[in-house]
Amino acid sequence: MNKPPGEEPRDELTVTPPKTWAAGVPAVVHALEYSLRKTSPLNTGVDLLTMNQVGGIDCPGCAWADPAPGHRHRNEYCENGAKHINDEATTRRVTADFFREHSVSELSRRSDMWLNDQGRLTEPMVKWPESDHYEPISWNDAFGLLSAELTSLDTPDEAVFYTSGRASNEAAFVLQLFARALGTNNLPDCSNMCHESSGFALHETLGTGKGTVGLQDLHHADLIFLVGQNPGTNHPRQLSALEQAKLNGARVIAVNTLPEAGLLRFKNPQKARGVIGRGVQIADRFLHIRAGGDLALFQALNRLLLEAEDDRPGQVLHHDFIRSSTSGFEEFSAHARTLSWDDVLTATGLTRKEIEQVRDDVLRNERVVVCWAMGVTQHKHGVPTIREIVNFLLLRGNLGRAGTGACPVRGHSNVQGDRTMGIWEQMPDVFMDALQREFGFDPPRAHGLDSVNSIRAMREGRIRFFLALAGNFVRAAPDSEVTEAAMRNCRLTAHISTKLNRSHTVCGRTALILPTLGRTERDIQAGGEQFVTVENSMSEVHTSHGRLRPASKLLLSEVAILCRLARRTLDGGAGIPWEQFEADYGTIRDRISRIVPGLHDFNRRVARPGGIQLPNPVNEGVFPTATGKAMFTRNAWEMPHLPEGHLLLQTLRSHDQWNTVPYTRNDRYRGIHGSRRVVLVNPDDLAELGLAEGQHVDLVGVWSDAAERRAEDFEVVPYPTSRGCAAAYYPETQVLVPLDSVADISNQPTSKGIVVRLEPVPARSSTTSG
Repeated sequence: MNKPPGEEPRDELTVTPPKTWAAGVPAVVHALEYSLRKTSPLNTGVDLLTMNQVGGIDCPGCAWADPAPGHRHRNEYCENGAKHINDEATTRRVTADFFREHSVSELSRRSDMWLNDQGRLTEPMVKWPESDHYEPISWNDAFGLLSAELTSLDTPDEAVFYTSGRASNEAAFVLQLFARALGTNNLPDCSNMCHESSGFALHETLGTGKGTVGLQDLHHADLIFLVGQNPGTNHPRQLSALEQAKLNGARVIAVNTLPEAGLLRFKNPQKARGVIGRGVQIADRFLHIRAGGDLALFQALNRLLLEAEDDRPGQVLHHDFIRSSTSGFEEFSAHARTLSWDDVLTATGLTRKEIEQVRDDVLRNERVVVCWAMGVTQHKHGVPTIREIVNFLLLRGNLGRAGTGACPVRGHSNVQGDRTMGIWEQMPDVFMDALQREFGFDPPRAHGLDSVNSIRAMREGRIRFFLALAGNFVRAAPDSEVTEAAMRNCRLTAHISTKLNRSHTVCGRTALILPTLGRTERDIQAGGEQFVTVENSMSEVHTSHGRLRPASKLLLSEVAILCRLARRTLDGGAGIPWEQFEADYGTIRDRISRIVPGLHDFNRRVARPGGIQLPNPVNEGVFPTATGKAMFTRNAWEMPHLPEGHLLLQTLRSHDQWNTVPYTRNDRYRGIHGSRRVVLVNPDDLAELGLAEGQHVDLVGVWSDAAERRAEDFEVVPYPTSRGCAAAYYPETQVLVPLDSVADISNQPTSKGIVVRLEPVPARSSTTSG
């Protein structure tokens, strides 16, 4: 066994110029170096050669789609995916001896990176109420403890079941089935905190909460918008699709508060031009927008398109599509023409000429795709912004035909699949009716709690039981101190996990760690070797087959843990065949096939190379909205308000990070090395605030509840952020996101719109470890 790392090094920041291109040979080198530090050469080879291949392991990182079978590269993965899969395949182990040596109090003071570096969890552990240490517990006793707590609840709604996008379709389906058979819809998930605004906006306007594009649409688009996203770090394989689009003649417009390397130029390490050449320029036009200004930008573009139609009647808008397939155009048009250019320029920080040049790009190109990510969704007006993007697409008929569409880019492997499987606190009656027909019980119909409302309920003492299926809830959630205090109010907290994280150190009165198989590992059940399925951002469902030996003989699969808990708790209630489900995951898929539209004949169809393409009604000319048509909407102009002397902070990931887990303290694309406690600020803003490069500051959040939220000791780095905006790494800055600062309609935390002031602290030579 590899010896776990010892004491944490102190941060020693060095800053180099930001990169102007992404990937290339350095990406390959960094991926291999990290992988070989974590696991054996054999495991590295098995993982990488089977990753994202037919019959292989689906990348547990981002949810980007794979090319069609026969068109995949032998090395169909990115740097971050390679790091993530081999981080899971680490040879380091966390045993009972580790927990005897380290108290929960000590572990709670450790960084996210240190906790992750300790290795794979190997056996179930319990922390009893009066103890400060985890100790071993048998699986039988663990299930007894969990079921006893669940059956003692005054109401099933005192329980919360959280799901991360790491879970498989089969595990997600079993979890929601168990929760609903128990009697609750309290099913928060990670989508509540990343793309909930996308789901609400698309459901309202198009009748589906999912994107409408496939890889071929990106390849054959004439014009692609990348709005509020950083593909070079968060979904690097998107760069390959953009490269292909560029080679096919597409133009790309990047809209971002930071000039990210992946938006500038891509050197594909799988091709000669990416190894010895300059690669491919990605963005033809870069709009250096202020945070939260995307709504005003698309409102301005829509007004300009309407005015262009006035000048050239019948030559700009797609009138046949508008008449036959949309509703609300006249009301939208009248509202759009009231937009003030002063408001637009204030909100965006752009010039009118820059916006008019984008309009000219739109008029010259027939097929348009708009991609967006959390730079759009994590604002108070995230839902109106996405509705305005839909308005933009509707005006010229850029939906439902090849090379066009709406593309919300999900950042986690199976987060979209979780929702398809029923992980949502607001599942529609049609899904509940199908569950009732299939299993013979009436699931609860009252809406349950999402992530934010779950934290509120825990804070108020209304939740006694919290179970997380993967993820790191307390670090992904907003308002870190409030969330952790709320979690400690629970009587029992339990986490189904592969590796140690901070959520394990924030315990209810009793706490359990339930170690599970990783996606890389072979899953042998009574019915033989099993595979699982996942759904990517483009609604393709396909298989994932683990290849490695399990990290411990005591690990159970996610499905096995949930099925055994359900059997123990429900004692045969509802007549659900939990034992069959555990023995043969095909029996789960058989039931799914009769409940989820598009997954009929699930077992046979998903076994085919490429899997199953779920139907999207928009691409069939169907809009299951309130009007039966795609809906134009009227969205009030809005922008974040900044008091004098304050900045609008957005949280972001470093390049060497996956979700809440940093792999190193470096962010080489942005030129940050050795520290994560940095705040990136425009040099002009620094001068105006009287701050200097290298100065240490506390980030102090300003919110209407008057409570002070403080992230201490960050080093100032001049960076080409938009004026009035700053950026710092997540999850270190989650402490600044107020629990009650949420997006209108979707209730999603506003992690890209945090009003802060920078408060100088005494000079010191280096930052604290973190």
